[in-house]
Amino acid sequence: MVQSRRLAKLGAYLRPHWREAILGILALLTVNGLGVYIPWLIRTCVDKLSTTFSWYEILNYVVIIILLSSAMWLIRMASRIWLFGVGREVEFDLKQRIFAHLLKLEPAYFATNTIGDLISRATSDVENIKRLLGFAVLSLANTLFAYALTLPVMLAISVDLTLASLAVYPLMFLLVHLFSDRLRKQQTVVQEQLSDISELIQEDISGIALIKIYAQEENERRAFAKKNQQLLTANLELAKSRNTLFPLIAGLANISSLIIIWLGATRISAGTLPVGDFLALLIYVERLVFPTALLGFTITAYQRGEVSIDRLESILSVTPKIQDTSDVIHLPKHEVQGKLRAKNFSYTYPGATTKALDHVNFTINPGETVAIVGAIGSGKSTLANALPRLLEIESGQLFLDELDITKIALASLRGAIAYVPQDSFLFSTTIKNNIRYGDPIREQQDVEVAAQQAQINSEISNFPQQYETIVGERGITLSGGQRQRTALARAMLVDAPVLILDDALSSVDNQTATQILKNLSSGTVKKTVLFITHQLSAAAAADRIFVMDKGKIVQMGTHLELVQQQGLYRNLWSQHQIEELLH
Repeated sequence: MVQSRRLAKLGAYLRPHWREAILGILALLTVNGLGVYIPWLIRTCVDKLSTTFSWYEILNYVVIIILLSSAMWLIRMASRIWLFGVGREVEFDLKQRIFAHLLKLEPAYFATNTIGDLISRATSDVENIKRLLGFAVLSLANTLFAYALTLPVMLAISVDLTLASLAVYPLMFLLVHLFSDRLRKQQTVVQEQLSDISELIQEDISGIALIKIYAQEENERRAFAKKNQQLLTANLELAKSRNTLFPLIAGLANISSLIIIWLGATRISAGTLPVGDFLALLIYVERLVFPTALLGFTITAYQRGEVSIDRLESILSVTPKIQDTSDVIHLPKHEVQGKLRAKNFSYTYPGATTKALDHVNFTINPGETVAIVGAIGSGKSTLANALPRLLEIESGQLFLDELDITKIALASLRGAIAYVPQDSFLFSTTIKNNIRYGDPIREQQDVEVAAQQAQINSEISNFPQQYETIVGERGITLSGGQRQRTALARAMLVDAPVLILDDALSSVDNQTATQILKNLSSGTVKKTVLFITHQLSAAAAADRIFVMDKGKIVQMGTHLELVQQQGLYRNLWSQHQIEELLH
C-alpha cells in the first residue's frame, strides 16, 4: 500500500514531463537494441572469417561497427540529457510547490516545525528525488532493457551456457532483497540527522550575538560536535551496508563471465561451439555485468528517493487551517469603514488548558484610537493576532464592519488591516524596499511621507546612503527603535483603514511614541488604531483604553475616567508615575 502510494506520487511528479521521459526511455531502448546487434554482427563476422579470410570483409564490418557504435554513443547521450533533464525539471517543480505551499500555512505551523528541518527537506530531499527520477530511472530502464533484449539472443545461441552463466543471479537478487529494508532504515536515519544538524546551524547563525554575549561558543561547539558525530555514525553504518552489498553484487556478476569462459573454452576445444558464438556470449554476459553491478547504486538512489518522498509529502499534505471558504466575501479596501467588534470571543491555544482570551466583548468605532494595556500574558497579543486571522478562530466572534472576519476573503481582510507585530522583522535589503514591501511599486515620495509619519525620516536622511542603506539580516544594522519605526512606516505606506500596533513602539521613547500616535490621529481620513503598549504615557493620549487581565477586558474608558476608578489601571498608572520620578 505504502509502496503503491509512493509510485503514484512519482507518477504525479513525472506527468508534466512525460514527453521527455518517453523520449529518454525510447532512446535507451534503441541503445540497448544496438548493444545487442553489434555483438551479433561480430559473431557473424568471426564465423565468416573462420571459413574464408578477407580484408575487404573485415574493413566492411569494422566500418559498420564504428558507425553503429557512434550512433549508439550519440543516442545514449541524448537519453541521459532527456532523463536527467526530467529529474532537474521535477526538482524545479517541487521547490516551487514547497515554497508556495509553505506561504499558505499559518504561523502556528512554523512554531512546531523547525526552519532547519524545512530547509533540509526543501533542498537535500528534493535533490534525492531528482536523483531518483534521473539516475535511478535511467539505470533501472537500462537494466530492464539489457536483460529483456540480451537474454533471448543468448538463449538462441546456447540455452545451457546461458542458464549456467545466470545461475548466480537469483542469489544476487536475494541479496538485494535482504539488504533493501536495512538500507531504507539507515537512509532515513541519515536524512533525519542531516535535518537536525541543519537546524542547529540555522539557529546558531541567527542567534550568534546571544551566543557571544553569554560566552557559549564552547557549549555550542560541543552540541554541534555531538550532532555531527551522530550524522557521521549514521553515514558510516549506511556506507558499511553499501560496501558489503555492492562488491558482492559485482563479484557474483563477474562469476557469470568466468562460467562462460570455462564452459565455452571446453566446448570450443571439443568442436561443439563456434568461436563466433563464444565471443558473442562473452560480450553479452559482459553487457549484463555493468547494469547488474549498478543495481546496487540504483537501489540506494531509490531508497533515498523513497524516504525523501515521504518527508516531502509530510509537508505538502498539510492542509492550511486558515484559508478561504467557497462562499467568502470580497471586501474592497476603499469600502472598509474600520469598525471592529468582538462578541464573546474566546480562544485557547492548541494543547493548552487555560483560555488565552475568555469571553471578550468590545466595539471600536471607525477612526477611533484604542490603547490596550495589561500585564504580560493577559491576552493582548493573542487578540492582535486574531484580528487579521493569523490564528484559527471560530466564526461568529470577531467582526469588521459587522462582517464576520472568518467569512471575509483573507486577501481582503489583510488588505484592510495593517499589522505591526512585536518582532519588527526587516528583510536583508534597503530601507526603501523594506518600507514599500507591502506595495513594491510606490514612489520615493510616498516612502518618505510614511517615514515622516513614523518619525524615522530624519534619521534615515542622516545615513550615508539614506533610503538605499542595506539594513542587513533581520535589520541588524539598525537600532531596536529604528527597526520598529521602519516596520511602522511599512504599515503606514499601505494605508489600510485599520492599524494594529502590538507593542510595536516598545523601543521608542514616550515622547516619540506619543507624537506617532498624534500623527495617526490626524488627517482627513482617520484610521482605526489598536495600540497595544506598556507605555502608559502614550496610551493616555488614546481615545479609549482597554485594560486586560487573564484573558478578559476588566476595564474600559478614557484615561481620565480610568484613573478616577479603583482598579488595575489606576495601579498601573501609579507605578508608571513612580518610575517616571525615579528616572
